[in-house]
Amino acid sequence: MLDPVVLFFILGLLGGVFKSGLKIPESFYNVLSIYLLLSIGIKGGIELFHSDLSRLLLPAIGTLLLGLIICLIAWGYMLKGGFSAADAAAMAAHYGSVSAVTFAVVLTFIRDRQMPYEEFVTVLLVLMEIPAIAFSIFLFKSRQKKSPSQQTGIGEVIREMILGKSMLLLLGGLGIGVFTAWQHNEQLNDFFFGMFKGFLAIFMLEMGVVTSTRLADLKKVGLFLLMFGVTMPVIAGSLGILAGWFCGMTEGGTIILATMAASASYIAAPAAVRVAIPEANPTLYLTTPLGVTFPFNLIIGIPIYSFLTEYFFRMMS
Repeated sequence: MLDPVVLFFILGLLGGVFKSGLKIPESFYNVLSIYLLLSIGIKGGIELFHSDLSRLLLPAIGTLLLGLIICLIAWGYMLKGGFSAADAAAMAAHYGSVSAVTFAVVLTFIRDRQMPYEEFVTVLLVLMEIPAIAFSIFLFKSRQKKSPSQQTGIGEVIREMILGKSMLLLLGGLGIGVFTAWQHNEQLNDFFFGMFKGFLAIFMLEMGVVTSTRLADLKKVGLFLLMFGVTMPVIAGSLGILAGWFCGMTEGGTIILATMAASASYIAAPAAVRVAIPEANPTLYLTTPLGVTFPFNLIIGIPIYSFLTEYFFRMMS
């Protein structure tokens, strides 16, 4: 709770609530988002180059299965709540996918505590992102009565996700990181790693302002989705802890995996859903992840997943 990154988010949230006029220029906000995604990718690529790839197989399989299971749970949860198949699939896509910003925050959380973690966690981030969105869209398509000519192909959606800004920067950064590690080139390290937390803090200031603009929409989504936005990440995070332990990951890596599982996408998933499921209500799938789940994870969730992971590992040892 006292981490500076969280305090910057709360400051931005208060600034937005009290109409202070606090706003980071759009152009600089875009620069920050590009910097953070590239930094995550490059760091992951460097660590991936130095890691034992034989240790990646089981966590990779576990992460893929985890994302699909979370999609199914979110899908069933929403259908039981009386929502349409389109809205259920849209929410499943968002909650089965990952928030890169939440991922960046939990990385700083783990590094500040000097906890060891697996070098390939950025690869797991990518593995959870695309398949979960594609699977959720498949769930919706399987319920449709439209002819094939009226449907948006899964391949088209996947292509849009891969070529979208966030995935392109993550995958591109991953490749650059592997290449620079292979060449033993450390020229980028000071800029992309030494300044990461400072840039993240400024980015979180703006995220607080953005989140404040969604608070008014909470009345529209209703009590059920408020409950969904809090309980779904706890369920998914708990499954992430089990998956991390079962795959033999460290405590630090398991906390990261649990937080990834608990997070909800609000960059890649909305773009894909807008193309593939135009029937879905944007108020539901934009407000709940950003207005409820994101601040919950940032302020309360990450410490909870850390505590539960450490408790579970002690219990199983």
